[in-house]
Amino acid sequence: MKKTLLTVVLAFIGMATFAQKGTGFGIKGGLNYNQNGDLTYSVGDSGNDIVQGAEGKAGFNVGIFGQLELPIIYLRPELVYTNTKSSYDIDGGSRDYELSSLDLPVLVGIHILGPINIFAGPAFQYVLSNDMDGFEMEDVKNNFTVGLNLGVGINLGRLGLDVRWVRGFSENEANFIDENVTNISGRVDSRPNQVVFSASIKL
Repeated sequence: MKKTLLTVVLAFIGMATFAQKGTGFGIKGGLNYNQNGDLTYSVGDSGNDIVQGAEGKAGFNVGIFGQLELPIIYLRPELVYTNTKSSYDIDGGSRDYELSSLDLPVLVGIHILGPINIFAGPAFQYVLSNDMDGFEMEDVKNNFTVGLNLGVGINLGRLGLDVRWVRGFSENEANFIDENVTNISGRVDSRPNQVVFSASIKL
């Protein structure tokens, strides 16, 4: 898995360097509003699973990007550190689930009207850590996953603003147990489903 991540990062560096020779290279950051997938848990030996949907919470993202303008479209690879949060009601108490990841969106966009553009592309995610209040968490099932980015942006000189929807393609569960008396156990789908607001600056 580490070799896969290294290959992805090296590919990004190569693309970003190429883009720097063309149109631009810069930094970006912003806020995201995320809802992970369902959480399933049971209490004691009841054997009855309870399915709980997530309540979205705010997180953040920060990273770098390269952009290469082509005759009709543009290519924009990004390397982004992302922190997401969701909240679940477990046995009458609210618990926050937090996940940190290294994301590599590879976007293809088109300018549609003046400074306005639309874009889409795959997003490769490597999960760095996950944590939930009051529970002992196992690692997610797959550290490396693929999702989709779809969004719209506006360029104002060197400044860019965009909003996008980010969705993981498949479930990526992590198991958990109660840290204290182990009477609650279950699993949570860490797949992202988020709206991301970002600002970027070309250097």
